[in-house]
Amino acid sequence: MFSSFANRIFQESILKYHEKDTVDQPFENPYPKDDIAHLLYRKNWIDTVQWHYEDIIRDPKIDPIAALELKRKIDASNQDRTDLVEYIDSYFLKKYQSVEMMEDATINTESPAWAIDRLSILALKIYHMQEEADRKDASADHIEKCRQKLNVLLEQRVDLSTAIDQLLGDIETGQKYMKVYRQMKMYNDDELNPVLRGQK
Repeated sequence: MFSSFANRIFQESILKYHEKDTVDQPFENPYPKDDIAHLLYRKNWIDTVQWHYEDIIRDPKIDPIAALELKRKIDASNQDRTDLVEYIDSYFLKKYQSVEMMEDATINTESPAWAIDRLSILALKIYHMQEEADRKDASADHIEKCRQKLNVLLEQRVDLSTAIDQLLGDIETGQKYMKVYRQMKMYNDDELNPVLRGQK
């Protein structure tokens, strides 16, 4: 099943990041560029770095200049994340391009790649909630609450993985069809963002 494959890649990426556990570490993709694993690994790495950006920027003592620089990194990361989702959807569009759609085929509320995006974020939530549940310096109450939350996240991963595999199966058999709308983000575009346009 594709979800099991994706979950394994996400876990691999998260564990590799946490070997050094710093947002400034160099990135190396262990998978060839023509492999879907390459896109999944890169996608999760972006999510993992951004997860830690979001932690850093919430430091109440952060220097304002550093915070502005970090905000711009987060903006760039969001754009990269969106680009990777679209690349993953392009992979599925190409994979299923010859599938003959049933006359009563329906469309899903989100594309496969946006569901996979949620699966990647969920992998990070699980990793960090597990860390909290395993803390030795936290109260018993904190640990118990985190274990309860972890159980919910694990159940959510099972459900989301099942839904993704069902969606891909329905697309493959022509019961559902893909229609991808590019995100068309406006805030990074110097023609669409009025502030950036005004500075040209």
